[in-house]
Amino acid sequence: MKVKVFAVLLALILILGAGAQAKEIRVLLANHPYGELLRAAIPEYEKATGVKVNVESLQESQLTTKLTTEFATNSSSADVFMTRPLQEGKMFYKNGWYEPLTAYDFSDYPESAMGVARFGAKPYLVPLVTEWQVLYYRKDLFRKAGLSVPKTFAELEAAAKALDSHEVAGFASRGRGAAAVTQVSSYIYNYGGAYLDKGKAVFDSKEALDAIRFYGKLLALHGPKGVTSMSWENIMPLFQAGKVAMWTDASVFYGQIVDPAKSQVAAADVGIANLPAGPKASNPFYVVSWGMAVARQSKNKALALDFIKWATSADLAKKGLIANITMARNSAWADPEVRAKANAELVASQAFAAKNGNPFDRPYMSAVGNARDLIGEVIIESINTAGTSQTLANLARQKVKAVNELLEDTGEFGVY
Repeated sequence: MKVKVFAVLLALILILGAGAQAKEIRVLLANHPYGELLRAAIPEYEKATGVKVNVESLQESQLTTKLTTEFATNSSSADVFMTRPLQEGKMFYKNGWYEPLTAYDFSDYPESAMGVARFGAKPYLVPLVTEWQVLYYRKDLFRKAGLSVPKTFAELEAAAKALDSHEVAGFASRGRGAAAVTQVSSYIYNYGGAYLDKGKAVFDSKEALDAIRFYGKLLALHGPKGVTSMSWENIMPLFQAGKVAMWTDASVFYGQIVDPAKSQVAAADVGIANLPAGPKASNPFYVVSWGMAVARQSKNKALALDFIKWATSADLAKKGLIANITMARNSAWADPEVRAKANAELVASQAFAAKNGNPFDRPYMSAVGNARDLIGEVIIESINTAGTSQTLANLARQKVKAVNELLEDTGEFGVY
């Protein structure tokens, strides 16, 4: 009898233990403003659900590398993760690393955002954060110099020259090779060019090269020293320290720029404007920079889906927007409380970019990381020569050939 009782108790212990183990998930977040907001809110989720959330936060490139390594070796215990649809979406989908999200309600998301969330007829990731390229500028410096906010590239160059000094760089944008590709994209669009057209690389066109030369000239003549080694995480502290007069980059950074705990520049002196128009167009990128997905390898898919519904909820999207994080949900942008608190210039720039923007800020292809490295070499050559390189066109043709070979290797050449 005692043996039977012991067996029953042991079975109950094992069942309860298994249940307790199942109430635990692993979540990988990016070191991104929304990742920080979400991490701070997770204890509330744990308290409400009893689910233990093991969180890891990594820099964006480290996150991609970690996920790729774990998924490729079939050794991952990840349940939910932040993901960059334009950077890794095609590769992750083709490798079967995203779990389809057919039970998620996507009715609150703009159709433009869903273009990178679906593959075939099924959605595989939730659009989380949208970004568009803007011009951040120092209102106080513009007033002192008697300048108006530039509306064209010609005016942008003139303002950069006028504001440039030994203490303050007149203009800044990403200069570090692959990192610069996303920011150069809008310049290329505004010159009438593109990275890809109908599944083929075309960034050796006159329009694209003119844009790359202009970008290189601006940074070489009026940018901070060492700009070819800088991405946003290097430029932001310079802007916050009052060392940069104008900066073109993603809208998502506004909240950090005006954070009094991080910036020496008063929020009242920071302006946001549309990226100036180029010779041919005014089409800044307007992209889904971050999404959230459930891992196909997850052993806790029901818990993972519950978590992702909470993590991408309308309530958290609203909190994100109030914190100046540019969320994807339509309802968040329409919320009266958000509109009452959000920066009017940020809201206006979103409306402009949503209407006129290009949905890609890089080549949309599986081997996008390799493509960005190749294009980055062209950008650096332009910066190093202030846009005057005599070999730039030939270098671009070489890199176009290499990108087309990448497209052929993945079966995407000529496919669009």
